[in-house]
Amino acid sequence: MSVPLAVQPGAWARFPARVGAMCLVELQKLSRDRTELFTRAIQPALWLLIFGETFTRLRTIPTGSTPYLDFLTPGILAQSALFIAIFYGILIIWERDAGVLSKLLVTPTPRAALVAAKAFASGIRALAQALMVLVLAAVLGVSLSANPLNLLGMALALVLGSAFFCCLSIVIAGLVMTRERVMGIGQAITMPLFFGSNALYPVELMPGWLKAISVANPLSYEVDALRGLLIGAPAHLLLDFGVLVVAAAVSIAVASALLGRLVR
Repeated sequence: MSVPLAVQPGAWARFPARVGAMCLVELQKLSRDRTELFTRAIQPALWLLIFGETFTRLRTIPTGSTPYLDFLTPGILAQSALFIAIFYGILIIWERDAGVLSKLLVTPTPRAALVAAKAFASGIRALAQALMVLVLAAVLGVSLSANPLNLLGMALALVLGSAFFCCLSIVIAGLVMTRERVMGIGQAITMPLFFGSNALYPVELMPGWLKAISVANPLSYEVDALRGLLIGAPAHLLLDFGVLVVAAAVSIAVASALLGRLVR
């Protein structure tokens, strides 16, 4: 019989290595189905090509001296990461049904490491897709920063945002227990999260109630950080990254606590 995870000697000391190993397993799954990245890139490409190009010409959304397509690109990057991460709960339930999750839970690996691996693997998937979105944005003439530090910060913001929404999906899975319900709830909250952020329009244009939602929405802080790093827009980077780090850490802790409920 295995020793409870809480008292396994050295289990937490090896936490980063275990997270890295689990991330590698997740990414190997992606390498077997590379077409997934291209199919998932269709939706953000349509937002840039149709919505972005049209509203740039209409000039109905005031963004100051920043062209609307430039303003929109960081929001679409965050949206594409959200759409990848928010359905990770379905994968967890599939692993439960296949018996994989129960086998993982009896290993010495802390549950937080299992959840963090899923969370950061979703971030790596988001980065792979973000690369395609950035290439398309550059082709469309969006002025993007080439500063390596800014690009590194962009990657960190995307990974942290993806980690939060991945864990949110795992929390939903731990509460509702079925793939169909996770899919339904994920579809129900994705667009409100997107439209209830600053991804498409400045916060100043929102009614008061929507501003309150935007302030509580981690996606808004992710978009704000991406705008500051990629197009040089005014941003609150310390606040943005602080919120993203806290949100990711709290969501990993909550998802870890609910993980065992899936195999009872």
